[in-house]
Amino acid sequence: MGRRRGIMSDQLKEEIAKELGFYDTVQNEGWGGIRARDAGNIVKRAIEIAEEQLKSDKS
Repeated sequence: MGRRRGIMSDQLKEEIAKELGFYDTVQNEGWGGIRARDAGNIVKRAIEIAEEQLKSDKS
């Protein structure tokens, strides 16, 4: 099964990387330079953002 691309925009990933403090690694080494833990934290934060948006849409 191939990887699905385009689920999360590059802009969102960059904003989250800046928020989490490893955007400089992304700039210097690309996305392949980040640790697996950092990649997981990006996904975790993106889920949190989506949940917050869903809650605000319901109110």
